[in-house]
Amino acid sequence: MLAIFHKAFAHPPEELNSPSSYNGTKRPKLPEETLNEFLSHYPHKTFSMTFGDAAVLAYVPPDRPYSLHQRLFCGFEDIYCLFLGSLKNLFSLNKQYGLSKGTNEAMFVIEAYRTLRDRGPYPADQVVKDLEGSFAFVVYDSKAGTVFAALGSDGGVKLYWGIAADGSVVISDDLEVIKAGCAKSYAPFPTGCMFHSGGGGLMSFEHPMNKMKPMPRVDSEGAMCGASFKVDKFTRLNSIPRVGSEANWSFSDSQ
Repeated sequence: MLAIFHKAFAHPPEELNSPSSYNGTKRPKLPEETLNEFLSHYPHKTFSMTFGDAAVLAYVPPDRPYSLHQRLFCGFEDIYCLFLGSLKNLFSLNKQYGLSKGTNEAMFVIEAYRTLRDRGPYPADQVVKDLEGSFAFVVYDSKAGTVFAALGSDGGVKLYWGIAADGSVVISDDLEVIKAGCAKSYAPFPTGCMFHSGGGGLMSFEHPMNKMKPMPRVDSEGAMCGASFKVDKFTRLNSIPRVGSEANWSFSDSQ
């Protein structure tokens, strides 16, 4: 999968952007160049959607529709979801949310996002923590212009993110596309974490009361790459991020 979001509203962590990206022969590409490269890898299978200058979503259907690491894409009421992997407790989650038995993981994530956005207040970290399995997803709310992404904690699915030439954030499970499009300004998306562009930024859903700490990365050539992020066990937050109205993060005082 591939998702690209304009810097005007995605607001990725500054530490993802490495000065080394502009010192070598391979420099970051513009979003349209990265999209074209992704499409060229799968010329006969890829489906993509472009939302003006705001966002691009691209999806490659799996070779086997019922594999453990499935790839799904769906949209509902201006909300779109790219999903990788599978949820072991999907049946019970659908029952909990009042969804039909045939609801797949991507549609469930959209419904969970809508619940957080419109009918909270529920802690977003608790909702994502309830997902059991190997998974990664990216949700784009095209009406509100917000991004919500998460990666499971078991490491069964890989996800990467980086910065394009124009400052847009690029998210993909295809490491080679990320490297080619972002040069040195990329890193693995941290496991057990979620990112919301509406103000909450990057946080751990396993340790929601702790801050995320950027960790320097150096490649085999000795060049600085975009930082990776780990939970800072010694620094705690003063509040718990939630998804509030208008798809923004609101903050409630912690007890």
